[in-house]
Amino acid sequence: MSFVDTLRQWDEAVTCADGGDYTRALSIFLSIQEPNSKICFDIGCLHLLNQELDAAEKPLRLGWNLAITPCLKVQVTVKEEVGFTFFQVLQRKYEESLADFQRTLRALRGNQLIDYKALGLRYILYACEVLHNMALAEAQLGDWQKAQENLLKALDYKTEAKFSVIDRALQSILKQKHFKPVEFPSKMLFKPNKHYVAELEKKDYLGKAKVVASVIPQDEFSGFAPLQPQIVDGPASPREPEVLRALEGEPHTVLFEFVPETSDELAVVPGNIVFVLQKGADNWAYVVFNERKGLVPYNYLERLEISLASQRNKGLTEPPSREPPTRPERIQGLTPGENGTGNSKQEEAQPGDQTVVVKVRFTFTFMVSVPRGASYELLVEKIGEKLELPSAAITLSLDPSGQRVIDATTQMEDVWSLVSEGRLTLWCSTREQKEENPQSETHLVALHTYESSNPEDLNFKEGDTITFLSRVNQDWLEGQCNGSTGIFPAAFVEEVPGKEQ
Repeated sequence: MSFVDTLRQWDEAVTCADGGDYTRALSIFLSIQEPNSKICFDIGCLHLLNQELDAAEKPLRLGWNLAITPCLKVQVTVKEEVGFTFFQVLQRKYEESLADFQRTLRALRGNQLIDYKALGLRYILYACEVLHNMALAEAQLGDWQKAQENLLKALDYKTEAKFSVIDRALQSILKQKHFKPVEFPSKMLFKPNKHYVAELEKKDYLGKAKVVASVIPQDEFSGFAPLQPQIVDGPASPREPEVLRALEGEPHTVLFEFVPETSDELAVVPGNIVFVLQKGADNWAYVVFNERKGLVPYNYLERLEISLASQRNKGLTEPPSREPPTRPERIQGLTPGENGTGNSKQEEAQPGDQTVVVKVRFTFTFMVSVPRGASYELLVEKIGEKLELPSAAITLSLDPSGQRVIDATTQMEDVWSLVSEGRLTLWCSTREQKEENPQSETHLVALHTYESSNPEDLNFKEGDTITFLSRVNQDWLEGQCNGSTGIFPAAFVEEVPGKEQ
């Protein structure tokens, strides 16, 4: 049995004994396979409480290395006195008790007491009490002179006035009368170290993850996303596929590594599981992977069939050894959007239906997909659905300063003429934000050069001036520099002091 199991059962048994359930406490103690001397002592005490005098002697012998054990064992002898009718048996018991007391006195090594509190027992063993019981055993054996000497010696060891029992015992010895022994309280048990017991409880050192920054307002997601294979050559050996939960789109397996060349393309490696939201006529697929969306060549993917039978009987196939196919040519204006259904047949049946991905800069950045040439009402309705706001509360503009405002009187043909590669960037504000916006823009100066391969990050060099747009969280900001917009670390910039009026 391990130390942890022993400690757990020991603590459980002591708890039962403190509650008065001595029978259950004794059964738990007896189930411990390799009890130490303290546990044996506790077993003997519980036998005494149950009036099982014969059964108490064996565990007390096993706990013999404790100085207090012989004193408790003598209580077995004294309590059995009524049951003995033959003088020889009685004499043998008292001789054994006398030897036990002498051993306890030697264990005291001339000290007046032993405090067992450090060992887990709230009891103090006094040398004068041991000499008192030695005198009783010698008196029972008829050696009154030796009994008197031990009591006189006990008077020298007496430290407190409460030991008046020694004075009364000395008077009884002078009259050659027997007296009562000093008994150990059997309800006191050795208890395990409280620090060790506290370590038995399980502790959660990781804690619970929480959302620090999210593009979704009031995001309360907690937990950890599952790991995805990131090795270049795919899995080394076949394994059972995981159960996939597709929220939208069709699951596909990535066959070849794809390195993006533009910001709207998504980097993937062999073995990744992506969900195809929409497939265009130019053989490019709009996919989602790890909550990020982008374009991937469709001939780099393979459709993944999900069924209970295939998951139980069929593992993942080995990664292909052939070279990846050539990169397909992109057709301008046919970039898939967020509203794609993933049904390639339906899209191929309507090749003339061109859509535009509109990137909207708000307190966070998001995208909507609208038909090319759509009216202002349709555009603002789409954005209002994303923000869960009425159309009347939304103001759109073509620049971050808000001077080129788009409204119902704007010629939308001029707006759609600004579309480049199927994309258009607009700035959005609400009526509440306009009231809160400061009259002047906040400018930041770059303290260090920041370069990142992530398309959503803003690259700049030391000394560049950055227009502050919004604060993502405590460590990241969003801004505009050199015609580009993105996020960057707040520690890399400092605010430019405003000019005095």
